[in-house]
Amino acid sequence: MLKGKPIFVYNFFDVERFRWEGPAALTPGKHTIVFDFKYDGPGFGKGGSGVLSVDGKEVASKTIAHTIPFVETIYETFDVGVDTRTGVDDNDYQPPFRFTGKIDKLTVRLTPLNATEEHHLQGNIQETKNRAH
Repeated sequence: MLKGKPIFVYNFFDVERFRWEGPAALTPGKHTIVFDFKYDGPGFGKGGSGVLSVDGKEVASKTIAHTIPFVETIYETFDVGVDTRTGVDDNDYQPPFRFTGKIDKLTVRLTPLNATEEHHLQGNIQETKNRAH
């Protein structure tokens, strides 16, 4: 939320940002905000399509060409209601930033990797371990 508008920003390594933004501030009261991302996989670093919805109505959609192809470092965090590390978009706010509204519920749905993706991931992990020794 920024100035009452629902916004979702995907920060691609601080090199590029993809932004989905509702056109208007929400009315006071309870709302359901959903961001749904359909990945173009299998494979790592592929793009996909994102849809931002409010109360079941699409307010923004965008397709992106690529995503982060590996797991973030332990120094980044998955913050909800507060941004404690790297800011998502420094043009909007500076960390530490606290959301002052109320979040009643958060749901994150992840889909499992298929066998090919799991095999590639395990190979990358082993390769990284081998380089470290």
